[in-house]
Amino acid sequence: MEIKKAQDMQEIVSLSKRRGFIFQSSEIYGGLGSCWDYGPLGVELKRNVKDSWWKAMTYREDIDGIDASILMHPTVWKASGHIDGFSDPLVDCKECKARFRADKIDLTAPCESCGAKDSFTEPRDFNLMFETTMGPVKDSGSVVYLRPETAQGIYTNFLNVQSTMRRKLPFGIAQIGKAFRNEITPGNFIFRTREFEQMEMQYFIKPGMQAEAMEKWKELRWQWHLDQGIDPKNLRWHDHGDDLAHYAEAAFDIEYKFPIGWDEMEGVHSRTDFDLARHAEFSGKNLNYVDQADGNKKYIPYVLETSVGCDRHILALLCEAYRIENPGTKEERTVMGFIPKMAPIKVAVLPLMKKAPLEEKAKPIFELLQKKYKCEYDTAGNIGKRYRRQDEIGTPLCITVDYDTLDDLAVTVRDRDSMQQERVKIDNLEEYILKVFKF
Repeated sequence: MEIKKAQDMQEIVSLSKRRGFIFQSSEIYGGLGSCWDYGPLGVELKRNVKDSWWKAMTYREDIDGIDASILMHPTVWKASGHIDGFSDPLVDCKECKARFRADKIDLTAPCESCGAKDSFTEPRDFNLMFETTMGPVKDSGSVVYLRPETAQGIYTNFLNVQSTMRRKLPFGIAQIGKAFRNEITPGNFIFRTREFEQMEMQYFIKPGMQAEAMEKWKELRWQWHLDQGIDPKNLRWHDHGDDLAHYAEAAFDIEYKFPIGWDEMEGVHSRTDFDLARHAEFSGKNLNYVDQADGNKKYIPYVLETSVGCDRHILALLCEAYRIENPGTKEERTVMGFIPKMAPIKVAVLPLMKKAPLEEKAKPIFELLQKKYKCEYDTAGNIGKRYRRQDEIGTPLCITVDYDTLDDLAVTVRDRDSMQQERVKIDNLEEYILKVFKF
């Protein structure tokens, strides 16, 4: 069987719109650049991703979760270096006014937008943080920022979590939340947007334990992506080497092979004691850890960070799942091959026809399974077209209630990937699905 994967991002964009995964934000007004809305299926996929990450990170003895505020005291961003240093070099084309990151283009080449030569302005720094104001009076004293990352909310809560949860090193704090960056060159669907969601964990360790922690978390994070159904041949590590952020001493990225090429999906970074030390300095608070196991020695913990772009991981899952079988033939079908725990819809219940006797049997089955799984009930169109629709949204199992069901009290269960069908007694249906899904 010939299988075709997505050759460019537009295939994924088209399917996402057509099947209710992701829509352009404010589409009826012409849209808003690089802002996207998750539709009925997309929000289920996103919830599955976040639930999987949350369980992997916090359903263990050494990591707690928090949910910090998006708006924070502006000095937080002074301490973190974002106010002074969170910027990209920006150039404009004098002819067409197109804007580019100076470090991403050849300034001696013609403008990519209009072809003009020698038309770029001198590079200037452009801060990526969104500003807003707090309170009734708009002045410089009321300026606050939409957070550009979720990590700082973890650092400012380090003492709160450590003391209330009675944590000893090593321990971690995890968070899922929105972040905002006024990107100069966003694009490639949900890969780079101005509003995005991060899944971050900061692991606090004793200085000197960085190498051990790095190897541990690199292994754990790599395995998590495999457990989501991503083929290892589409993943690779990228070592930043000496090209590091100001706070880091080592940095590795997990990259995925998107239709646009290899690019970052998750970072595993050794951030030293930079963040806690800076917050201790700017706040005047003592953020030392008292190590009772080491003679009550006091020190600022070091940090090992894992940070996943939730939207980028979702994009990777969409790309990974998408396939066209037997392209260009009568047997062509589009399939989203999500593993069951990631599939937005787990089970579809399909009466063979929209007839009262069949629906009287089908409805109770749907209502029973819906208590445990996200299910869909569909009576529109012939059964073949309904199967194809469920294939295209990634539903692992379809349950068909036919006229034989009225006599044998059994249903036909169709597997998405093999298209094989099996007759299963209604009384055994829950047990059957549990064995297939394994969760």
